[in-house]
Amino acid sequence: MQSKGAIWLVAILITVACLYQLSFTAVTQIQENKAAGYAEKAIVEIQKTPEYQNISEFDQAFFLDSLRNAKESYYIDSITPEKVYLWYTYKEVKEREISLGLDLRGGMNVMMEVKLENLIRALTDYSQDPIFDQAIELTNQKVKEGARGNYVDLFAASWEEIAPGERLSRIFGTYDMRERIKPETSNEEILRIISTEAESAMANSFNVLRNRIDRFGVTQPNIQRLGTTGRILVELPGIKEPERVRKLLQGTASLEFWETYENSEVYPALEEANRILRDYLDDMKPAATEEDSLTAEAGEENDLLAQLAKEDSLSEDLTAWAQQNPLFNVLNPSVYEGQLAPGPCVGRAHYRDTAMINTWLNLPQVQAALPADVRLLWSVKPDKVNQVYYELVAIKANTRDGRAPLDGGVVTDANKQFDQTGGGFPSVDMGMNAEGARIWARMTADNIGKCIAIVLDDMVYSYPRVSVEITGGRSSITGDFTSDEADDLANVLKSGKLPAPTTIVQESIVGPSLGTRSINAGMGSFLIAFLLVLAYMIFFYNRSGVYASVALLTNLLFLFGALVSFGAVLTLPGIAGIVLTLGMAVDANVIINERIKEELRTGKAIRLAIADGYKNAYSAILDGNITTMITGIVLIFFGSGPVKGFATTLVIGLVTSLFTSIFITRLLIERRLTKNKPISFDNRITRNFLTNTKIKFLEYRKYYYIAAIAISLIGLVFMFTKGFTYGVDFTGGRTYVLRFDQEVSSEAVREKVTEAFQGGVEVKEFGGKSQMRVTTRYMIQDESAEADAMVDEMLYNAVKEFFVTPLTLEDFLSTLENPNGVISSEKVGPTVASDIQRDAAIAILLSCVAIFLYIAARFRNWSWGIGGLISLIFNTLFVVSFFSIFTGVLPFTLDIDQQFIAAILTIIGYSLNDTVVIFDRIREYRTLYPKRDIWENINEALNSTLSRTVNTSATTLVVLLAIAIFGGEVIRGFAVALAIGVAICPFTSVLVSTPIVYELWKRRHGREEKKAMKGKTAR
Repeated sequence: MQSKGAIWLVAILITVACLYQLSFTAVTQIQENKAAGYAEKAIVEIQKTPEYQNISEFDQAFFLDSLRNAKESYYIDSITPEKVYLWYTYKEVKEREISLGLDLRGGMNVMMEVKLENLIRALTDYSQDPIFDQAIELTNQKVKEGARGNYVDLFAASWEEIAPGERLSRIFGTYDMRERIKPETSNEEILRIISTEAESAMANSFNVLRNRIDRFGVTQPNIQRLGTTGRILVELPGIKEPERVRKLLQGTASLEFWETYENSEVYPALEEANRILRDYLDDMKPAATEEDSLTAEAGEENDLLAQLAKEDSLSEDLTAWAQQNPLFNVLNPSVYEGQLAPGPCVGRAHYRDTAMINTWLNLPQVQAALPADVRLLWSVKPDKVNQVYYELVAIKANTRDGRAPLDGGVVTDANKQFDQTGGGFPSVDMGMNAEGARIWARMTADNIGKCIAIVLDDMVYSYPRVSVEITGGRSSITGDFTSDEADDLANVLKSGKLPAPTTIVQESIVGPSLGTRSINAGMGSFLIAFLLVLAYMIFFYNRSGVYASVALLTNLLFLFGALVSFGAVLTLPGIAGIVLTLGMAVDANVIINERIKEELRTGKAIRLAIADGYKNAYSAILDGNITTMITGIVLIFFGSGPVKGFATTLVIGLVTSLFTSIFITRLLIERRLTKNKPISFDNRITRNFLTNTKIKFLEYRKYYYIAAIAISLIGLVFMFTKGFTYGVDFTGGRTYVLRFDQEVSSEAVREKVTEAFQGGVEVKEFGGKSQMRVTTRYMIQDESAEADAMVDEMLYNAVKEFFVTPLTLEDFLSTLENPNGVISSEKVGPTVASDIQRDAAIAILLSCVAIFLYIAARFRNWSWGIGGLISLIFNTLFVVSFFSIFTGVLPFTLDIDQQFIAAILTIIGYSLNDTVVIFDRIREYRTLYPKRDIWENINEALNSTLSRTVNTSATTLVVLLAIAIFGGEVIRGFAVALAIGVAICPFTSVLVSTPIVYELWKRRHGREEKKAMKGKTAR
């Protein structure tokens, strides 16, 4: 083996890099364990107090749980900006740990859609033109049918269909758009303007959602735009109030312009508030030892203050100054060079203290000390230095009705500009309509030298200082902006004029208890599968099996290291992808070992046999992995959520398994040979396993064709008569997984739920008689938050009688605090469902075409591609037929959904994994024995690869059966689909695809022989 030193170096470097990447996860776990220890220590101290002993057992558990969470959060917040590992802070370490999907840790996954129809209507000043209305209706119809393209492009096509050649300027040339759209402006230019405004609306919606989520206090949220679809994906771990989140995400953003107070005008009132709080918290200390303060009953504001006061009183390092100045201990006054700083900022506070400050400032006695018309609002972004301190800004709410003197509806335009004279710094140019210009002129005239705050969602985005009275409605806002910040502010300013609300079109909620069970089930199935494979490899291949096992362990290290470094999210299907990767890695090792055994049986010396075995195995290994990788790449591009997680781990795992299977095992074997130690590739039991078979596979090929056609026909009959059970991601609808505190009858639950939703309901057991999965399409066309709340309440009223311990609606819907009720839910809107169906069809078609082209090119003959294509079509049809025949029969769900499509695509790739190994051996025999009849070459190739076919299929099948049996209800249907596909693959490869190649070869060469004979006769 050449370049052993270089390969060792690369392997060591990759190992070190992977360990380094995984170390962040270990450090995070250590710090979180310390936080848990800190909380437990506080709990032990509390439990020693006599007052605690007098509380009821129920209240004790409730209080301790709340205290534990509070103490853990306090500890984590305190170390967030601190360096805990090398030069990394805890926050940076946490961001680099391996990310778990919501199906493993619980939480809420929401897909928001920006309603661009509203935006386009607003740009026309809500035109009532009938042609325009027809174009909008046609566009909406195309969206529902799953047409590709963004909304603006679809609108352009619809307009051209409805009114070809008609100018858009007569619709969009409104008074507010007069400076940008003239009567002669072309349709193409107007569509570019609409696209620009749509992009701004989506960017603003994204920023508003991001800022709202930041305020919600979710740990490690994920929010991302999904291309140009107008959709935004939001993942929120640990959410316990889904209804509150829905309202938060779908609320209309309110842009306002406010006058402000100067810091010096408010500071005396804050000093008085500080004194009031000192007295108040001193008075609260005795109350903190009373039973009612320990129970901390929800809904009473003073209880939070009591806990805060008690927490402060227990702190050992609390200084006398902090006791005398509770407000200024957490709110740093805005001071510059020993004097109160100019401007409306009255102080800065750490993000972890903002909630406590809000609570204190809202106390009636504190409110009485502040000016009657002052509102204290936080800045939307932290400071640029520490990234943890937020400004508190004093707003002057001095209007009679308490509303802002000017709102965002008057803004006609806002764009980023660059200062041409002052160094090219970015600024924001803003235009207003006539009404806005009139009010703006008065506001700026009254506030020369003062600041006007720009507020969105009660968060201050900017407070520019007025230098002169601004008339005419055009303003330039300058400041210490970056280019991106100027873009964000411009989008914020435009949000008031161009309403593009966001609605929830897809939603999935997983309770932490289900997430924990998924982790345990997923990792349990993974460990069982892994141990079984290691044991099998060591048993079958002896010493070489040990090296293969080391390679598998190394493969896992590389795989997890790569997942962390790429920022991939590990989901439950992702674990299945890892397990399938394990099977593929075993496949490569089996091919290598079987080839070495063949070379040894020809009488070659051990070193030469190993070298030739590896060399002859490369093409089969590469072909098999590439065909599977093709489907994985297609899934990455067309899948979403867990399906993409599965595909990502699969593709990364295929790359790492190739390296470890080819290089790591070779290095270990060469190292042993260098030491002149013996190495074995079998034992007495496995030595001659399927080695001298003489099965005449091709002789009975017509019977195989009859069996394959019969199976296919039976499957087609069931598909067209019985049909399938579709998941909500294909049909649209709502799915709830309910956990009861007793065993219940699915028929009884179905009767009650059907009565509530007026039919169209499916109720199935889901992992036992105490858990039910309820699916309904009731009100799915209504995407409003009110519709979601109504359906939730109707479901609650329908099933509440089945609980032994009564549940409130809030407890029923809470996925975090209560173990019973809704433990997971999913909502998929009709437009998303049609998109998923379209993407699934495209993914399957692309996979088949790509694999056909690869096989045809790889073997330089289209007949090989046809044989492979027939193989994967039959395998796919077999699995689909199985789901049709046995849905509703087996005690677990067999739904056609995104995970099923992922399984089908994986089977398509895996089908060829076995087929190309046989094709590769046929090609090799044709090269070695060109004069031997093709019939004999094919039979010999099938017999010589039989051991490999059985071994790889058996090991992969064992892995998938472990997932299906131990992996939990959520992923069982997915694992069963894969297992069925893997089980049928060897039969199809040997008995269908290879005989088809023989038939095509015979037909082609028969025609060539006839042509040759005719040529001889003519001569």
